[in-house]
Amino acid sequence: MARAGTAFRVLNPATGEVLAQYAEATAAEVEDAVDSARRAFAGWGPATAERRAAVLRTAAGLLLERKDKLARLATEEMGKLLAEAASEVELCAEIFAYYAEHGPGFLADQTLDYAGAVLQRRPLGPILGIMPWNYPYYQIARFAAPNLMLGNTLLIKPAPACPRSAQALEELLLDAGLPAGAYRTVLAGVEQTAVLVSDPRIQGVSLTGSERAGVAVGALAGAGLKKHVLELGGSDAFIVLDSEDLDSVVGLAAAARMENAGQACTSPKRFIVGAPLYEDFVAGLAARLTAYVPGDPLDPATRLAPMSSAAAARTLLAQVEGAVGDGATLHCGGFSTAAGEAHVAPALLTGVRPGTRAYREELFGPVAVVYRAEDEDDAVRLANDSPYGLGATVFTADAGRAGRIAERLEVGMVSVNRLAPSSAALPFGGVKNSGVGRELGPLGMDEFVNRKLLVR
Repeated sequence: MARAGTAFRVLNPATGEVLAQYAEATAAEVEDAVDSARRAFAGWGPATAERRAAVLRTAAGLLLERKDKLARLATEEMGKLLAEAASEVELCAEIFAYYAEHGPGFLADQTLDYAGAVLQRRPLGPILGIMPWNYPYYQIARFAAPNLMLGNTLLIKPAPACPRSAQALEELLLDAGLPAGAYRTVLAGVEQTAVLVSDPRIQGVSLTGSERAGVAVGALAGAGLKKHVLELGGSDAFIVLDSEDLDSVVGLAAAARMENAGQACTSPKRFIVGAPLYEDFVAGLAARLTAYVPGDPLDPATRLAPMSSAAAARTLLAQVEGAVGDGATLHCGGFSTAAGEAHVAPALLTGVRPGTRAYREELFGPVAVVYRAEDEDDAVRLANDSPYGLGATVFTADAGRAGRIAERLEVGMVSVNRLAPSSAALPFGGVKNSGVGRELGPLGMDEFVNRKLLVR
């Protein structure tokens, strides 16, 4: 059978060098992967929780052993700083270890308030994971670890830019003792992915990606009456109403916005600052951002990585240019540097007006937008005036005010006087256009599960 087109290409965004190319999976290869996952489920699904936990525990150890190699793969594929890539692998190890430790307890039968009734948690079968490029290990780990612990078998469709990291994780899990077929990387194109989502043997679908992809996958999954989890975009608010140390808060704001070159759904993108602090905050943040100079992500001295591709950089810079055209003020950055087209100097915008594209869209890269809030109510109004509802951060010395604001924010996650933590123990997810469902924590094992009632 003829091979499909070459759609999976590893292009180092820091150098523009093509490192590897892979053809799309054929229909026969996709069929084999689904059939293998179904056959593997016959053995992996009924396996004891202790056996599954042992595999996850071994995988956690292997992630730490192979951290340096895995980190370099991620840096070469999507450009992130090598230190950030290493931290990502460490977080993945934490996730696998967390479910190895707590998974058996999460799976324990739950006694109900009815004589002889218990609620059991059982796996569903093969589940498809459609993964993004910005965190090529972490996004897979937070889907894979809880579902493997549950007893589901998995098919992973990686982003076209990140096939090698996905394949490296598959190899690691097989080395950890996972049965053949229980986890398969499938280099499926758009059409083949749609076939997988619609296949009746696939019992659920998890997507991390754009709104557009979420709408398409959600529609296909709904048509097949199958469970789906969608982790989509975010335009998180970072609210500062008062502070005893504004310079420290500004430093946290800059660091959070520049993490992963600004390419994180949960990074704060809209900074909503009380009027008395607004001018100082804008000046301080602009000064901080200019210190983030894009460079070689393999160099430990580099503070800002390139974006994932030249195309992504062009899209972002067009958004900045459009915002300025609509009346916004550009305080710094907003251009590609001499280091290369994917290297973007961090930008700071103010005066972005309601009704404009920049006001509604997610700016997925090193761009910060600052808004002035006249009071607490105005800050909440601005924060909620977004199609997204993933997370938010609130800085205030007034505990009562923090509680009131957190209660009123239309998001799935709120952190107070600190940056949002990344932990295997904390559920992750949002509301509105930010998606459907939750990952990680105990809720991560309660999505693709058969909650079976047993009455004796």
